[in-house]
Amino acid sequence: MRESKQLYEAKWWEQKEKKLLCTLCPRYCTIGEGQNGFCFIRKNINNRLYSLGYGRPTGFAIDPIEKKPLNHFLPGSEVLSFGTAGCNLGCKFCQNWTMSKAKFDDGKSLFASPEEVVHLAKKNHVPSIAFTYNDPTIFGEYVIDISKIAREQKIKSVMVTAGYIDKKARKEVYQFIDAANVDLKAFSETFYHKLTFSHLKNILETLVWLKHETDVWLEITTLLIPGENDSLDETKQMIGWILENLGDEVPLHFTAFHPDFKMSHKLKTPVETLVAARQTALRSGIKYCYTGNIHHPEGQTTYCPVCKTKLIERNWHEVASNHLDKNKCPVCGTIIPGLFR
Repeated sequence: MRESKQLYEAKWWEQKEKKLLCTLCPRYCTIGEGQNGFCFIRKNINNRLYSLGYGRPTGFAIDPIEKKPLNHFLPGSEVLSFGTAGCNLGCKFCQNWTMSKAKFDDGKSLFASPEEVVHLAKKNHVPSIAFTYNDPTIFGEYVIDISKIAREQKIKSVMVTAGYIDKKARKEVYQFIDAANVDLKAFSETFYHKLTFSHLKNILETLVWLKHETDVWLEITTLLIPGENDSLDETKQMIGWILENLGDEVPLHFTAFHPDFKMSHKLKTPVETLVAARQTALRSGIKYCYTGNIHHPEGQTTYCPVCKTKLIERNWHEVASNHLDKNKCPVCGTIIPGLFR
């Protein structure tokens, strides 16, 4: 990686009078000369839109894949993780706000080409790359170029995202993506509007599209925030929608909120809330439901939905044991959906 002043012209924009209309996400920012979009990293320079995030990661880490969280995608493996500055949502409860709300310091930013990112994954012998920490939608051009090369090198690509993306743009951004964990942050338009500055219907459309019109492996995460989206009634509505629109085999993760950013006054999520949400999901017919950000071995274990055999036992983000016979339960032969080694 090296210093760079390189500018990369963005995709997904058009002229709108004296401004530029960014069409990457449903925010559809109109951006004047010298201005940035809501996400901070898409900028109008000389009446052309540029992606300031292209080639400019904020840092790399080797994570367990379970940390994304993905429990049915190469369990027990490691993943090269990175993000950039900026985000196209304005979540008041953001758990990664130091990155998602950051702006680029051109004097200190480093450049990593798509080839260098893939080389770094190969050098560290990891089978996949995760676009994460902030929302990778906003650096979609970078995602496309990395994931294309990664696929050629037989390395998987993972999106960890809020799913707030334009219908046309997502076809290009996800064309070489192998797995996605989508944050379904709540099941209330009021929550989305007031606490994220986005809209629920766009996320639901992305989920349906990913499940039914792509080969991307899909898992869903909901961060339960006390007093905001943690009522059992709302949880039941969300579960009902998932069962009706996505089916019963999409893994669902309920994770604990920790006070942060503009909601530091809130209490952390009680363990009992997560356990109750998981039990409700399982009783309703969801086959694979997990708890996260707490130590709860039962809620982190993958069970056979037919004979209830423990298939993959986890301790936090580490796999303690894996009894799968490739993708089957060794006791009753039930096929477990996902990608397993």
